[in-house]
Amino acid sequence: MSILSSIGRLATEFSAARARYQTERAIHALPIELQKDIGWPEAADAKTGMRFGVGSWAGAK
Repeated sequence: MSILSSIGRLATEFSAARARYQTERAIHALPIELQKDIGWPEAADAKTGMRFGVGSWAGAK
């Protein structure tokens, strides 16, 4: 594997992680009732204040 393909793979993973993060932010901006309607899994955790992020983008599969 060349260094350019490694950089390309990392850039692709970073781009996908950024898109997931932006989607998560948009969904979290919705009211809790709408989050529950669309089946967002963390809607129940919003009451307790616990929030888990996207996670580490490097190596997250």
